[in-house]
Amino acid sequence: MQNRNIVILGSTGSIGTQTLDVVRRDEKLKVIGLTAHSNIVLLETQILEFMPQVVCVVQEDKAVELQNRLKALKIQTEVVSGEKGLLTVATLQQAELVITAVVGMVGLLPTIEAIKNGKNIALANKETLVTAGEIVMQLARENHASIIPVDSEHSAIFQCLQGNDRSSVSKLILTASGGPFRDYSYERLQQITVEDALKHPNWVMGHKITIDSATLMNKGLEVIEAKHLFDISLSQIEVIVHKESIIHSMVEYQDGSTIAQLGYPDMRHPISYAIYYPKRIDTPYIEKLNLSRVKTLSFEEPRVDLFPCLQLAYEALEIGGTMPAVLNAANEVVVESFLNRQVSFMEIPKIIHKVMQKHICIDRPTLNDILECDKWAREYSRRKVEKC
Repeated sequence: MQNRNIVILGSTGSIGTQTLDVVRRDEKLKVIGLTAHSNIVLLETQILEFMPQVVCVVQEDKAVELQNRLKALKIQTEVVSGEKGLLTVATLQQAELVITAVVGMVGLLPTIEAIKNGKNIALANKETLVTAGEIVMQLARENHASIIPVDSEHSAIFQCLQGNDRSSVSKLILTASGGPFRDYSYERLQQITVEDALKHPNWVMGHKITIDSATLMNKGLEVIEAKHLFDISLSQIEVIVHKESIIHSMVEYQDGSTIAQLGYPDMRHPISYAIYYPKRIDTPYIEKLNLSRVKTLSFEEPRVDLFPCLQLAYEALEIGGTMPAVLNAANEVVVESFLNRQVSFMEIPKIIHKVMQKHICIDRPTLNDILECDKWAREYSRRKVEKC
């Protein structure tokens, strides 16, 4: 492979740091841009190792602090800030692949601008397609930009589709670990603490996605993302709980065959697959699957009665228009409120549902419509949180 220039949006987060672990093992991969929200201590360490051309710190005072620190070290890396800085890094002329690993709605506009500039995208920011899937996928087609999924479930489906006619697909089966509370009763769920919810049994992830996994909202967002990413109807997407997280997702074909992608939980696999696609490379740092050691693979229906966020996501997708963006915005606000101990675990879906009920949906929205509805949903969600 020839040298390849990459940009990582969200390099200090869980996906970003694991992406850099893949990159540091291949001298042909050149990091030319990095972004972080405010963690300049880790970002400075990454700059010293990878020497990117430009970095962005979203929090402007932290950007100034980092710039001063780099100047003292006589490091030439340019430091930019804010939303404008994110767009600058996402559209660097020399970039061949933009890895979007930021969390939340903040990833939408940089991804759109990167696509408009013809950049290929390794997508780990599911909110981009949840909130504006039709717009983003149409832009990708118009600009001949590839979107390769990095989420383990969507990467699995993407791999299972290779070499097969999409018209022969019967359904997509997204697997879910079920989170740490899959076997809890309603009474036990009432007592959940922030510390309990942050203990995921299989994966090491950021706080927001870990809480989403516990509520099953993460799987709901993945259903919406899958609809757009693979251009398939809602009725052809199924979710099943698979607590071992060995099968990362499956594709069922019309002839009765079901193809699955398996592996130990390790995000470096879908990351490396997205970076090197369509090739597969040797990854000795990733443990190979030993089924005799796994022994048991179990499956069960998701408990939507106790974890209604999954059903809310299905409803938002069925309604369409701006409703998925509102679902996502409300979830971001309420999850942050839960992490700040302002609401209980069981209040998360209740508040999201109230926001969805209040929203007057816009069909076939423009990007501006989506951004305005996102803003409204955040403000309304915060008011609901204050009343708890």
